Amino acid sequence: MRLHKSLLLTLAVAAAAVLVAAAFAFGTHRARSDLLDQGQRQLQLMAPDLQFVLERFETLPFVLGQQPDLTAALAHPDDPAIIARLNRTLQTIQRQARVGALYLMDTRGLTLGASNWDQPLGFVGQNFSYRPYFREAIRGRAGRFYGIGTSTGEPGYFIAQPVFRDGSAGGPITGVIAVKISLAEFEAHWRNSEEAILLADRHGVVFLSNRPEWKYRSLGKLDDATRTTLAQTQQYRGKDVTPLDGPVGAHVTLPVGRLGWQLMLFPNEARVLRAGAAWAVGAALLLACAAVSAWALHQRRRRFEERVASRAALRQAELELEHRIAERTEQLSETNRHLEQKYAKLQETSQLLRTTQNELVQAGKLAMLGQMAAGVTHELNQPLAAIRAFADNARTFLQRGQVEQAANNLTHIGDASARMGAIIAQLKGFARKGETVDSVDLERSVRASSFLLESEFRRRDAVLDIEAAAPLVVTGDAVRIEQVLINLLRNALDAVEGAPVRRVSVRLLREGDDAVVRIADTGAGIPADVAPHLFEPFFTTKPSGQGLGLGLAISSSIVQAMNGRLTAHNRPEGGAQFDVRLPLPGTAQHLGDTI
Repeated sequence: MRLHKSLLLTLAVAAAAVLVAAAFAFGTHRARSDLLDQGQRQLQLMAPDLQFVLERFETLPFVLGQQPDLTAALAHPDDPAIIARLNRTLQTIQRQARVGALYLMDTRGLTLGASNWDQPLGFVGQNFSYRPYFREAIRGRAGRFYGIGTSTGEPGYFIAQPVFRDGSAGGPITGVIAVKISLAEFEAHWRNSEEAILLADRHGVVFLSNRPEWKYRSLGKLDDATRTTLAQTQQYRGKDVTPLDGPVGAHVTLPVGRLGWQLMLFPNEARVLRAGAAWAVGAALLLACAAVSAWALHQRRRRFEERVASRAALRQAELELEHRIAERTEQLSETNRHLEQKYAKLQETSQLLRTTQNELVQAGKLAMLGQMAAGVTHELNQPLAAIRAFADNARTFLQRGQVEQAANNLTHIGDASARMGAIIAQLKGFARKGETVDSVDLERSVRASSFLLESEFRRRDAVLDIEAAAPLVVTGDAVRIEQVLINLLRNALDAVEGAPVRRVSVRLLREGDDAVVRIADTGAGIPADVAPHLFEPFFTTKPSGQGLGLGLAISSSIVQAMNGRLTAHNRPEGGAQFDVRLPLPGTAQHLGDTI
């Protein structure tokens, strides 16, 4: 009998171990699958940014090929004055375009002029005929290449175009113009990710990654032909490209660029193992509960059998039961006292939550002020510079006895000071904590919000169109309404960046018993997979380090506190549209305490 029980116990332990192992395997598989799906979505957000940078300067070499300074330099390569003018032209364009370098080569690959002509490691005099982008361009085609610079040692993406003698395609090719673009900023952004992210070329050589030890390593063994090609083009000069140690593991990949590049993301195995361990622990706890329950049932059956066998045992069991009931009653009484104490603490926590929510709204507003600081500083610098110039001129006019001219300058100083005062007053009003419920003129709030973002719209060459059909007055907090409007206007301004038409429109209208502020843009619209999560806290489509994903969540909370609604959808003609609906006086219910 004892041997039989031992065998059953051994089998039960073995079965439990198998179930725990199966739970661990299932948990790791599911976690890895979820992380791969998440990684695929992340790559779909990252790839357009990388593609934009690669395509942004695609036409720059072709346009430069039409410059007369380039054709003159190719026609007279020995004229120092012409070469000096070429160097200055390339340097000016390079600084304005914010690219790594611009340089002109003759048909032999010799560099005649470059934007870095005055640098110790400049390109002038260097021969780049061995580079694939030069060989493609000299044949009349656009050349593209990524590699480590043989002069500077800095990697970059090269785009080259042929330069024709008569300035039109089809004529004799007299040289090649090339642009070098740095991709280092993407590598810096990727360092904030827990997952390994890399960009590999068509040979499988990793040239960008947030894991430094993976750079200039290959995903597989390179054949002799590939190694010969890399050596001839000096693509990764000074780097011994060796395969990564061990298999690369599960990952997601997305093609990007025109050179067969692959953008890859590898899930964090530590997170996968933690998820598997959690499943295993859960399974072990369930088995333990089942074992304890089975043991309790067994013990209960034994006690029942003992009570049937002996009335004395039954009486003893009744006494034990009464004793346990008394203990349980005492425990319940103690539990009730604890619950009353917890209820009091819950009320305190609720009050703290409301206070924290107000502070979070204020923090979001201060974050907006930080984002607007650069634009406002520019707005203040202009009148300051004007005041300084008019003051100097006024002093000169007074010294000359030209009182009327001095008075005109003092008038200009007064106007500039009034402009600065208006900007500062608007910022001070927006920065204060808004907790006052009053009548709010929506058109005035829209004008005040757009005033704070005026410099941002000018800097990004975007148009802001405001139209108010009729005066609309609602009951609420003017400061928090402006906070919502500024957040929506900034999002719209970000959306139109890079769009062919950069326009943001604001319409104030009445629909039924609601006042509606409709903000529309000409951007790319809201992706289908983003729309369901648009107002969730900490959800953002911006690159890492450019937002926490709280702006729309806070804005929606503010509008709901005023018995309103914040909605968003894509417009049929393109772009996104956000509607802020607030009840007009006489239709609004009691405003929440969170205003």
